[in-house]
Amino acid sequence: MRRLNRKRALSLVRELDAFPKVPESYVETSAFGGAVSLIVFASMALLTILEFFVYQDTWMKYEYEVDKDFSSKLRINIDITVAMECQMVGADVLDRAYTMASLTELKYEPVNFELNPQQRLWQKALLQSQRKRREEQSLQHVLFRDAVKGFLFHPILRSDSLSGPPDACRILGHFYVNKVEGNLHFTLGKAVHYSGGHAHFGSLFTNVQNFSHRIDHLSFGEVVPGRINPLDATEKITLERKQQFQYFVTIVPTKLRTSELSIDMHQYSVTEQERVINHTSGNHGASGIFVKYKLNPLMVRVTEEHMPVGKFLVRLSGIIGGIFSTSDLLHRLVGLFVDIVCCRFNLGALRQRQVFS
Repeated sequence: MRRLNRKRALSLVRELDAFPKVPESYVETSAFGGAVSLIVFASMALLTILEFFVYQDTWMKYEYEVDKDFSSKLRINIDITVAMECQMVGADVLDRAYTMASLTELKYEPVNFELNPQQRLWQKALLQSQRKRREEQSLQHVLFRDAVKGFLFHPILRSDSLSGPPDACRILGHFYVNKVEGNLHFTLGKAVHYSGGHAHFGSLFTNVQNFSHRIDHLSFGEVVPGRINPLDATEKITLERKQQFQYFVTIVPTKLRTSELSIDMHQYSVTEQERVINHTSGNHGASGIFVKYKLNPLMVRVTEEHMPVGKFLVRLSGIIGGIFSTSDLLHRLVGLFVDIVCCRFNLGALRQRQVFS
C-alpha cells in the first residue's frame, strides 16, 4: 500500500510539471550550440564572482540631524611647534562665555624646528594626501571606512637627542573646553589671569619673537587612528617679528559607526589669514597664532552599510536568469537568421541549376 501511495504521489507530481520536456532523441547538438553554452557559463561565472566582490564591499551613509548635546565638553587635541623657546610662548583659551583656561595640561618640549629627513618625508607624504583629499571626495569615504586600521600615517616621531641647541618649542596634549565659540591662541609670554580678563607679559621678549610654526596635528573630539585633518602638516615660515596667523575653524560633530569602530568625533573646515602687525601703518592687533573655532548646530551621522544577504541572492538570481533568457533568445535569433540566409542561398543555387538544365 505504501509503495502504491508513493507511485501515485510521484505520478501526480509529474502531471503537475508545467515545463515542456523534449525527448533527447529530438535534440540536435551542434558545435555552435556548444560554443554558445561555454560562453554563457563563462559569463555567468565571471558576473557571479564580480557580484560577490560587490557584496563584500561597504559604503558610507551620511545622515544629518540637529546636535542636541550642549552640556558635554569638547576635547581639543593639539601638537604644534613654534620657533621660539618654551619660556617665551604661552597658550590659553578664551570662549564666548568669557571662560578662560591657561591649559596646564599641555606639555612644552624644547626641540629643533628643522625636521630630520625621516620626519620631512612623513610631512611630504601627508601633504600629498591632503591635496588628494581636496581633489577626490571619495578618499574621505575610504578614510572613514578604514579609520580603525590606522593605516597611512602615524604621529610624527621626534628624535630623543637634539642635533643642536633647541630653538623651538613643541606644545602637545589635549584639553577640554565648553561647547561654545572660543579662541585658542599661542602668544608671546605666559598668560596671567586677573578678575575680568587676562594678559600676556611678553614685552621683554619682543626682539626675539618668531611665530613661524608647524601644526603636526589639530583635531577635535576623540582621536581616530589614520584620520587626516585639514590642518595636519601645516607649516608657516615668517621673517617678520610681529606676525599674526589666524585660523577660522568650523567644527561639525560627527558620529562614526563602522563594523569595527563606534566613536564620536568632530570634523572641521578651516580658512586662514595672516598679516604683519604694524601700529604705525594702522595694522593693529596682537602677534601670535590664533585658532578661532565655532560649532555647527548640525550633526553628521556616518554609518557603514553592507548589502543584505537577501538582496545579494536576488541580484545573483537575476544575473543567472537574465543570462539564460537572453542567451536563449539570441541563440534562436542567430539560428533563424542563419537558416534564412542558408535557405535563400540554397534556393538561388537551385534556380540556377533549373535554368542550366
